[in-house]
Amino acid sequence: MESMDAGLMPSPKLERQIKSKERVSKHGEVFTAEREVNAMLDLVKQETERIESRFLEPACGDGNFLIEILRRKLAVCEERVKRKQFTQLQYEKHAVWAVSSIYGIELLPDNAAACRQRLYDYFCEQYERLFGDACKPACRKAVEFLLERNIIMGDALTYRRVDHPDEWIVVSEWSFIGDGKVVRRDYSFSYLVATGQGGDLFSDTPCDTFPPVYFLNLNQQAYEN
Repeated sequence: MESMDAGLMPSPKLERQIKSKERVSKHGEVFTAEREVNAMLDLVKQETERIESRFLEPACGDGNFLIEILRRKLAVCEERVKRKQFTQLQYEKHAVWAVSSIYGIELLPDNAAACRQRLYDYFCEQYERLFGDACKPACRKAVEFLLERNIIMGDALTYRRVDHPDEWIVVSEWSFIGDGKVVRRDYSFSYLVATGQGGDLFSDTPCDTFPPVYFLNLNQQAYEN
């Protein structure tokens, strides 16, 4: 175990895993190192490379696990482009689908914001590297909207929002139904508390359902909330 005793400086490796001793003491905040992230994700390697496979990180920090999951999913999309299996539009649809499958809950606002930005920046880097000037602003906006919905500022232990502690965390399910259309259903964490047991995150009756929308127009729902 690496020492953090008074008068001793943490090692460079540990410095990358903590922001401050105060945050460790107050929130138990220690970020998982890249090596450990990959070792754990390799245990479910097949799922990390399946576009539609959903992942929820209940204490996501600034996204060490989620960025690696996104990297693996987008690498699959890119490989299909290189093999001429995907057109640009097919890549866009599946890349947006990949983003929609990644969820994070985070207690600290700065971490939640950093996680959203980190995932968004990585998506844009890969997208622009493949398609350059042909990239669509609508695709970027769809991803930005998804990350705003899917990276949630909340307490995974109480299932409550941080900004509104009297409100339950609400998680959106995104179902791709053909012709590039997506159905959004919102689910409240409250039923997990009421039943006193876990289960499928989307097994209860949704608290809200939205009409199908073309995947490149997802951000339009931002004005319907």
